[in-house]
Amino acid sequence: MAIQKVANQLNLNVDRSSPVPLYHQVVQGIEAAIHSGILPPGSRLDNEIDLAAQLNLSRPTMRKAMDELVRSGLLVRKRGVGTQVVSSQVRRPLELSSLFDDLSNNGSKPTTEVLSFSHDEADAATRTALQIPAGSKVYHFTRLRKVGGKPLALMENWVRDDITAIDEALLGSQGLYAILRNGGVNFRLASQRIGAMIANDYQAAMLETTPGSALLTMERTAVDDTGRHVETGHHVYRADSYSFEMTLVQR
Repeated sequence: MAIQKVANQLNLNVDRSSPVPLYHQVVQGIEAAIHSGILPPGSRLDNEIDLAAQLNLSRPTMRKAMDELVRSGLLVRKRGVGTQVVSSQVRRPLELSSLFDDLSNNGSKPTTEVLSFSHDEADAATRTALQIPAGSKVYHFTRLRKVGGKPLALMENWVRDDITAIDEALLGSQGLYAILRNGGVNFRLASQRIGAMIANDYQAAMLETTPGSALLTMERTAVDDTGRHVETGHHVYRADSYSFEMTLVQR
């Protein structure tokens, strides 16, 4: 997409008599343009020097505005490309469902790369999470989930092995919950924790982002209608491409 002349196209003006800081006026203007679709995902912006000149602002003021937009996940800086509006986020409702199913139901075509797979005796932490006795074996695997060829999530799971047989080929072609449902599991509830972290070198390489980038995290243990703790897992997601949505009700 052609570079946008932001100040002209958006009629972006700054009011020096306003109590709102100048940099924040720029942030608000560009945020509004992104949310309204005037600046669609992938739009390239002028460099900060040109933008500052168009708005008659100092370069530090413009840089502060752009830094805030980058931190908020609306813009991204790419070497050799410049500053762009990020791609639309995958927004996932907080329900007892799998990422694969949610993406498929929304019309996306997710793909899965199985990075590791083993069928070994469960360690103490996994036995506690799945409430299984010493000596029990579990399937342990890590997967990279992509949408449109873009990495979205790095997922590590442990699944009890007394439900159905699981192998790498199956994990590469189906979502985990679909596999377990086909094995007779009727999911009932889950204990889930959502958090945040910064990407380490390995996560950054897998998710095609930079070390120190923001990631969303999710830890979940799912229970079926017989009370079995079926699976437990820890997933990380690119924060610039993914968000959780929830509805809160008054009790």
